[in-house]
This record gives sequence, C-alpha cells and structure tokens, in this order.
Amino acid sequence: MDLQEVVQRRIDELAGTELGLQVAVYRHGELVVDAVAGDGVTSETLYWAASTGKGASATVANVLVDRGVLDYDQPIVDLWPEFGAHGKDRATLRHVLTHSVGLPALPADTTPELLADTPRITAYLAAAEPWWEPGTKMTYHAETVGLLLGEIVRRATGRTISAVLREIVEPLGIADDVFFALPADQRHRLAELVEPDGAEETFATLAGMFAQVVPPVMQPRAAELNRPERLAIEDPSSGILNARGIAKLYAGLIGEVDGVRLVRPESVPLITGPALVASDELLGNEATLALGYAIGRLGSSAQESPASFGWPGMGGSVAWADTRAGVTFALTRTLFDPAGSASAIEIGNLVAKALC
Repeated sequence: MDLQEVVQRRIDELAGTELGLQVAVYRHGELVVDAVAGDGVTSETLYWAASTGKGASATVANVLVDRGVLDYDQPIVDLWPEFGAHGKDRATLRHVLTHSVGLPALPADTTPELLADTPRITAYLAAAEPWWEPGTKMTYHAETVGLLLGEIVRRATGRTISAVLREIVEPLGIADDVFFALPADQRHRLAELVEPDGAEETFATLAGMFAQVVPPVMQPRAAELNRPERLAIEDPSSGILNARGIAKLYAGLIGEVDGVRLVRPESVPLITGPALVASDELLGNEATLALGYAIGRLGSSAQESPASFGWPGMGGSVAWADTRAGVTFALTRTLFDPAGSASAIEIGNLVAKALC
C-alpha cells in the first residue's frame, strides 16, 4: 500500500470526529499525498489555519532577502523611521523573524476593526516601548509578528504583503491557495470552522495565558473567524489556505517544484537553520527558531528532528518541511480545537516515518 492510500485510509477513519481534513505531502518537489476526508471537503477547500500562515509571511520576508530587497541585519528604521522610538533604532528584521524584537503585545483596546486599520496599528507598534532591548530575549509574538513583517514589506516594496505573496507564489500555481486576507470571490471555497463540545475551558485557559499580549476580544473563536468581515482583514500572523498550497510553498522554499525555486539553494541552510535558542519569556518553554519558523516537527523536538521546521496553528492545523529528506507536510481541519493537535501529530509522524 503506498503512502497516499495509507494516509487516505487513516483520515477516512478520523473523519467522523474530525468532520473534515486535508493532507498534502511533497517529496523532492513531487506531490505524493493529496488526501481529503469529510463532507464537502476537496483539495481546493480553504481553511482559516491560524499560525500555520506564519510560514507564508516568513517566506515572503526570506524571499525578499534572497532577492536583495531586504537585509536581515539592516535596522528597521532605515525603512520605517518612526520605528526607532524607545531605543528600537537597532532592531532588525532578524529580531522580528526570531520573535526577539520585544513587541509581543497588541494594544489593550484592539478590536477586529483596529486590526483592519493598518496605519493606526502599525503606528502604535512604531511608538511602543519594547519589553526588552531587541535581540536580548524572546517570546512568541502571536499577532504582532505578522503586522511587523507586513509593514516592513510595504515600506521596502510599496506593496502590501498580500500582493507580494501573490507575486511570489504565482509561478508555483498557488496564488489562490494561500492568503492573508480572503478575497470576496473566494469565500465560496471556505470551510466553516466548528468548535468541539466542551472546549470552553481550553479557550479560557488560552485567553488567560495570552492575556498580556492578545486582548480577550481578539482571542480566536470559530464564530468570529467564520465572519466574512473578519476574514477580509489582512492578517499576516495567520493564513487562509489549503494543505496543498502551503505544502507546495514549503516545497518551493527548500527545493525545486515545477522548475521553480523560491530562493537560491545556498540560502536554504541560512533560512532554515538555528537562528535563536532561548527560553520563551512568557510561555516558559525552550524555543529553537529559524528565520521565521520553529525548528522541530510538531510532536517532535528540535533535538529529535533538527532538519525539520515550520509552524503549527491554534486549532490543530500544521505545515512543516524537512530539508534533509526533501519532504513537506501540511494538514488542515474543520474542527477548531486549540487542544486538538493529535491528528496533525499522528499523520505527520506517519509521513515522517515513511519518508524522513
């Protein structure tokens, strides 16, 4: 039985509780698994996949560095003069990508409407006092990393990060498969997220954990995330995507797909290797970060899978790549459960055992 059949059989078994799943796997640029399960789910279906989308915003930044448009160690103030307030004049793109820039918190009064007001919220970040001297400590910048990357990209290119993403991925044929904001003409492809029964306690715990950086009204909940108005807001800390699209993006980052490479081969080790190892100041875990990605496969530590990198999303979606094996993996799901990464870990481990 080949891997496509193995994965398809397992997600068919899971579909009753999962409601809907997509799994995509590329190996050396070839799509080797494209499996879906659940009523109405196809490979074209789009999901709000939370922080899984951070892999796309990081990739935009890394491609622009590879093209000479950005520089990891150039002060951000060279592009964005207002950003130098409160000693941030030496902060760099590297600090943003490694979550060490010291700006993890949204304004306490943030609402979806404020998130949509890019000039206002980026002005807040430019004027904010960092929690520490940039580069000296780190914590997960759950929402602000995308806002910072989006503004840096806009200052460097004169275009939104969504427009730059589209230009970068069009040669891969996935321009309509990975978004930071959902276009109105693509809404019909979106799967509606469903929260599991009994998840209130988990959501409440997360709200408390992230209260210092993400106001309660901005904590992700399915009912809010299913609203067309919310999905239309450009949020590069998240992604609206399908498994095949984000897996192909990672495949184009680490190698050649359909004759396309997103970066030069010699850049891949720099982008995907360890850039920062530190204790997360807010969450307390030990973090090993590449330039915009977490090192280690979901369910496997950086020490256990040092050639793997990617980002999981709250709700149970994930995308990762393994540079040694030339493999990329993505899983998206209908059930929006912040404690629900078991399927992503199980199927990811199944793929890794077979190919990595």
